Amino acid sequence: MARIKVENVTLHYPIIGAGDRSVKNRLLNFATGGKITRDSGTMVVTGLDRIDLELQDGDRLGLIGHNGAGKSTLLKVLAGIYIPTQGSVDIEGRVVSTLNITLGFEQEATGFENIFLRGRLLGLTSAEIEDKLEEIAEFTELGKYLDLPVRVYSSGMLMRLAFAIMTSLESDILLMDEVIGTGDARFIHKAEARLNEFMNKAKIMVIASHSDDVIREFCNTALLLKNGTPFAQGEIEEVLEIYQSADYQT
Repeated sequence: MARIKVENVTLHYPIIGAGDRSVKNRLLNFATGGKITRDSGTMVVTGLDRIDLELQDGDRLGLIGHNGAGKSTLLKVLAGIYIPTQGSVDIEGRVVSTLNITLGFEQEATGFENIFLRGRLLGLTSAEIEDKLEEIAEFTELGKYLDLPVRVYSSGMLMRLAFAIMTSLESDILLMDEVIGTGDARFIHKAEARLNEFMNKAKIMVIASHSDDVIREFCNTALLLKNGTPFAQGEIEEVLEIYQSADYQT
């Protein structure tokens, strides 16, 4: 059984050395809806404000909102990347996230070596990686390039490798920041089939997306955020309608 319970979570970012009249300050005010305060000369941005959330097996949550609404920030809190300033996060189950799928890659290491490096970073044992190695290599279609340093790879080749590694994992809880697509049309079709299988295996899934179609296709409930604060939560169509409303857009 997998479970996520978030209670009264607030997250503040301290930003040191940014003046009130700086371009950075104006941009941050725009991106966060003006939720910036100052404490002893340090700028404080509120990334999340009083988030409550409870998910269990079968839940597919779509995170909706404009840029800077807090979608990616909430995913990072759930992934354990950010620690809340206040409140609690209780996670039961193995978490896999797509927030940075090339994290841990070494440019001078070969494709095969990076499969091991990335796999170990994701918590797999050497034996588990060995079991997945052939299947990962076959899916990438990189052939002899897997014996070369990844610094010679194109961005598309690197994403193929990272995608193949990530989707070889088994997760109880899957956290996704947009749905991944990479490569030419034929490979994208192949990747979509693999991604769907990967997503279906997860007991709980949380996706942040700007695409209404993605939210409709993959989710069964939605949370609308505005300036880091919950604005609406519930049925997909109801929340999407609120997202387009004047109340939210103003």
